[in-house]
Amino acid sequence: MSRMTKVYVITVLVMFLWGMNLPLLKYLLTFVGPITLTGFRILLAAISVFVILSVMGLVRLPRGKEWLYIFGGALLNVTMHHYFLNVGLTETSGTSAGLILGTGPVLTAVLTALILRNYPSRLQWVGVAFGFVGVSSVTLLNGGEFTGLSMADSFIFIAILTQVLSFLIIAKAARTLDPRLLTGYMLLIGSVVLIVLGFIQEPGEWRVMLETPPKFWLGFAASGIIGTAIGHMLYNAAVGEIGPTKAAIFINLNTLFSLLGSVVFLGESLTMRHLFAFVLIIIGVILGSGAAQDLWKAKKQKRDEMERMS
Repeated sequence: MSRMTKVYVITVLVMFLWGMNLPLLKYLLTFVGPITLTGFRILLAAISVFVILSVMGLVRLPRGKEWLYIFGGALLNVTMHHYFLNVGLTETSGTSAGLILGTGPVLTAVLTALILRNYPSRLQWVGVAFGFVGVSSVTLLNGGEFTGLSMADSFIFIAILTQVLSFLIIAKAARTLDPRLLTGYMLLIGSVVLIVLGFIQEPGEWRVMLETPPKFWLGFAASGIIGTAIGHMLYNAAVGEIGPTKAAIFINLNTLFSLLGSVVFLGESLTMRHLFAFVLIIIGVILGSGAAQDLWKAKKQKRDEMERMS
């Protein structure tokens, strides 16, 4: 298995973790307010990241401009992304949220081209288009007519927009700072801000959190350690390895897995429109991630080698 293939496989695994994490968050939010829950969950994730990186010997203090990347990433990727995501989740369905999050690849491709001047290939644009059509076919269309977005759905969109902007910061920071270490610092700073916001906007919720049943804490630990700590470390490493656009196209798989998770764990319905979207999303990921190009190049190289040997 090539290095690039390993990155693709790991990124698909991250999307599965994030997809399953979405309905889990919906469950946790039935016990505790969104800001308080998010702040302490992210703090658990930050502690977990530093424990893992300490064992790996990768912890060091940031230098120079790295601090700017850390604070910028913390504001966008952690504070704003999770604030709007969790507040939006309290008022919208897991299915709707998962589909709106699938607009991430389109935003990433456009912003990467405009800001970083890193233009995706034509095949990648085709993949982005397939993914966008797959998402929009069940998110914004109902019987062929535009239905609009609720305030809660708008919050989910803001959440993915701020996350996409943070990918550009992560891509730049990865030149000198290990993305996994960047993840730890971002989570730590962002969690502190969210906890303070929680004390202000949700006074007393931390006491409610202490009175939750053991089942809540099991889900809390799984979400914080697996979904957030490990998931963000692996994904941010992928952003630094293959770039924002290729990494972001996998977010459409997050849509697919979150839909399945919402059906299994939340009892939400799955329609033919969702199945149609699945097909388009998978095609979009294969084309937009560059996996199709890599496979074609590998086959061409193998064919050329066989012709030289004959």
